[in-house]
Amino acid sequence: MTRMSGTLVLLLSALIVLGSAMTARPAAAAPAYCPNPAHSRPAKVPPSLVSAVAAAFNIDKGTAPNTAFVRCVGPKLLACYVGANLDCDKANTRRVLPGATAWCRQNPGATNIPMVATGHDTIYEWSCSGTRAVAGRQVMKVDRQGYIADNWKKVQ
Repeated sequence: MTRMSGTLVLLLSALIVLGSAMTARPAAAAPAYCPNPAHSRPAKVPPSLVSAVAAAFNIDKGTAPNTAFVRCVGPKLLACYVGANLDCDKANTRRVLPGATAWCRQNPGATNIPMVATGHDTIYEWSCSGTRAVAGRQVMKVDRQGYIADNWKKVQ
């Protein structure tokens, strides 16, 4: 009876382990960053993407989290690295800018309005016609989501 009890205990233990294994869910892989509608707006670079973003811009991994942004366009991961004149927010497509207007009032007839007055997100060249600011030719391409296309690079 002892031998049969031992065999029965082993058999029951095996069934319990097998049953648990069959009902346990496999560990799910971490979801991909893209595509995800929640990631369609620029956000700080998450730790899992720091290496890829740093490599894309040839910058130090310690720099990427503080100077770069990522966003998804469908399945594509795009990154933007903030530089001296680079803006990662939406492009400013307005043809009337208060800063440009103020510049022209102080600098009538100026052939060029600097970005300090227009902002770094404008897509036009600006000049003054007398004291009136005039948007000239478009110098920045805007992507379908409204961002300056050349400021964003495909990462994956």
